Amino acid sequence: MTNRNELVNTELAHYTFTVERGKIREMALAIGDDNPLYTNPDYAREQGYRDVIAPPTFGICIDLWGGHDFTALCKKLQLNPLKVLHGEQEYRYYDDICPGDQLEAVCRLKNYIDKGKMYLFCLETEYRDQAGKTVLVSRCNIIERK
Repeated sequence: MTNRNELVNTELAHYTFTVERGKIREMALAIGDDNPLYTNPDYAREQGYRDVIAPPTFGICIDLWGGHDFTALCKKLQLNPLKVLHGEQEYRYYDDICPGDQLEAVCRLKNYIDKGKMYLFCLETEYRDQAGKTVLVSRCNIIERK
């Protein structure tokens, strides 16, 4: 078993994702948010946006549809998937995400802590658009029970 502390600041996943209007709409429907900024391009443009925009928790769609593989993550971090809990999730948006955007995501292990009865893993994913600008940073904590 590799010393997990040696994995801190290493790249865990790297993938690309093309934002689709349908995925934005599906996410808005899934979270029950009928804000026309997520579904009506004309309304979004009237409000000063390029197009419809992604809702606040859209980062999970990017991860799930873009190639963030839970099984591969468990293997890299030497996690027992039967003992894994999702502890916390945070999204920080730095710009709008719209249909047609080509996003590149890089996920890194930012911190690892042995808390006695559990292990805590802090992951950070940075999403850059086609111009190389950071548009979103996602942070999540994963808990592995001992």
